[in-house]
Amino acid sequence: MNRPRAERGSVSVELALLAPALLLVLSFAVVAGRTQVADGAVAEAARAAAREASLARDGVTAAALARAQADRTLAAQGLRCQSTSVDVDTTGFQTPPGQPGDVTVSVTCVVGMADLLAPGLPGSVTVEASFSSPVDAYRER
Repeated sequence: MNRPRAERGSVSVELALLAPALLLVLSFAVVAGRTQVADGAVAEAARAAAREASLARDGVTAAALARAQADRTLAAQGLRCQSTSVDVDTTGFQTPPGQPGDVTVSVTCVVGMADLLAPGLPGSVTVEASFSSPVDAYRER
C-alpha cells in the first residue's frame, strides 16, 4: 500500500496537535477522581466523628472527641488536607432526659490540586460533609 508523499508525517502533526487536549482531559479526570475520593473520606470522617460524639456524656467532651475522631479518620483514609474544619453542634446534650437529641458534625477539607500542574485547573477544592447521630435519650448527662 503506497501513500502519496504529501501525506507523509501527517500522523505526527496530528498527534502533536491533539496531545495537549488529551493531557487536559486526563488532568480533568484526575481532578474528578481526587475530588471523589476526598468526598468519600470526608463523609466517613463526619460519620465517625458524629458517632463518637454521640457516645459522650456531655457537650464539651463530645466536641473534643468528635474533632479527634475526624482527624484520625482523615489520616487513616490518607487524605492530606491543606486546612481542616470540624464543627460540632452539641445542642442535643441540652435536652432533658427522656427527650431525643442529636449531635451534628460538619467536616470541611481543602484538598490541594496544585501538584497536578495543569493550567486552568483549580489550585484547591473544598469538600464538605455533615452527619447527625442521635444521643441516647436515657443516658445520664
